[in-house]
Amino acid sequence: MSDVLTEITPLSEKDCFYIVERHKSEFTYPLHQHREYELNFIERASGVRRIVGDSVEEIGDYDLVLICSENLEHVWEQGSCNSKDVREITIQFSPNLFSEGLLSKNQFATINQMFRRADHGLSFPLGAIMKVYGILDTLASEKERFMQFLKFLEIMYELSVSKETPRVLASSSFAHAARSTESRRVKKVKQYINDHYTEIIRLSDLAELVGMTPAAFSRFFKLRTGKTLSEYIIDIRLGFASRELVDTTRNISEICYGCGFNNLSNFNRIFKAKRGVSPREFREMFRKNKVVV
Repeated sequence: MSDVLTEITPLSEKDCFYIVERHKSEFTYPLHQHREYELNFIERASGVRRIVGDSVEEIGDYDLVLICSENLEHVWEQGSCNSKDVREITIQFSPNLFSEGLLSKNQFATINQMFRRADHGLSFPLGAIMKVYGILDTLASEKERFMQFLKFLEIMYELSVSKETPRVLASSSFAHAARSTESRRVKKVKQYINDHYTEIIRLSDLAELVGMTPAAFSRFFKLRTGKTLSEYIIDIRLGFASRELVDTTRNISEICYGCGFNNLSNFNRIFKAKRGVSPREFREMFRKNKVVV
């Protein structure tokens, strides 16, 4: 089955981060992943298709994404974009730039939390983008390297305290990464679902698992996750199915039933509604040869 291009970034060991600003009319770089964390800003590219893990979306005039995972595939594809002057600013930095000791300090608490959520990819809303736009606009042209780093820190901080919460992009079952800032009961339930997603999962069993009545558990789960139990189970199954589409040569019918869905037509319909493409189209997106550049 297909592999994903592994990018070797130009980041030097002597630099805090690598930044490049490009003006272009087309997106040609293939699906890829890399060890470095990345903040990517795109302007005037409405219609471009962004793929981060199993998230497939068409972006608007402004797009800002933070990825803090070395195994999370991502790419921006041409899609229906017709702009002749797309502006892209990419900042890449080592996961070791901020030590655990530094991130554990109160002053870095919000940045640390943002980095943890970004192991699934984070898409920032327009309000948050506009809050840092002025700094991003001049960051690449800043000649004084120390001041450039301070501006970079300011961007990280402002994004981490934005009142408009960024959206998590990739599902946990696709990204192979757990959400870490959750209560013990939520983690216990999610682990059970991850272990039994191929089976019938009953509300009563999960409620008993955490010592709650089914009605109380339903309210608790929706409050803590923002999703109903059935919505969450479907998302987990879709995440595992997406990973199977990428990593295996199993046919779509096998993947459907192997991931807990009991109807192929229903699986195709739900997948298209959630991902914007059919399972077959999704698999085609990831049919890339593995290259090291």
